[in-house]
Amino acid sequence: MILKQIPIFFKTLIDCMFILVIFLYRYPGLYGSDDRMQACMSELNVPLTKEPGFHQNDVYGNLLGLLSGHQVTPLVSLHHFDVIDPIFPGMERVESLKHLLESTKYDSASLIQQSICYDTKREWSVLVSWGFAIQITRGILSPRELETPSRTFVNWYKVLDFTAYAFNTRPVTHHPCQAPFVFYINSTRYDESRRQIIGIYSVHRQRQPKCRWKMASPEKIHTVVVLKHEDPDRWLRAPRKDCCRVLPSRKEGVMYLWVGHCGENEVIEV
Repeated sequence: MILKQIPIFFKTLIDCMFILVIFLYRYPGLYGSDDRMQACMSELNVPLTKEPGFHQNDVYGNLLGLLSGHQVTPLVSLHHFDVIDPIFPGMERVESLKHLLESTKYDSASLIQQSICYDTKREWSVLVSWGFAIQITRGILSPRELETPSRTFVNWYKVLDFTAYAFNTRPVTHHPCQAPFVFYINSTRYDESRRQIIGIYSVHRQRQPKCRWKMASPEKIHTVVVLKHEDPDRWLRAPRKDCCRVLPSRKEGVMYLWVGHCGENEVIEV
């Protein structure tokens, strides 16, 4: 049935393109081809289906907050990639995209998928976006707050107006001491002997706000090692975030995490 409907969809799309060429100015109050295409499809009684995996990315700046708060859905596309900052510091845009895709060689279904865990001894909140970045924050932030994209970007009109987004966002930090320490993916490999994927994330050194809290600081961590197994059946099950666990480490400056399919009745422990 779906295959039979595909030609109909493309015919409708082509009809819209012809109509847009002829009646480009039926819609003087709309901005851009996206709005005009949706208006045209509405007049033809064809609904517009929202697919969370397709990212329009009508924003400028750093996509760290947006990609780290990715919904539980496959990463399908990144639109307007030419106007955003390279997703990895120190790289060109195309180079950074190729670097992101390196992790797909080992577990393409898990790319950018979010998981949250806590280092209870040091009172740190850990936000993992597998194959992309890890953020460690002082203090215990709720899962609800961590799963909301932080505003590392600005809207299409380059205005710092959080009400202009079609989704919920949060400030990068509420307190200077809770500015996140960011670790970007360095390399990914498969350990044959242990039959697990090993991801190495290196700290992105940047000036952090002064903090007078006496609690342990993530600034002493320079590397985060993430262990996981390939999960090819991820999208055949009911959608659910991965679970994350902080593992013991004997190496100074190195933090170990396990990320993977949650066990029975396993939840995020705060």
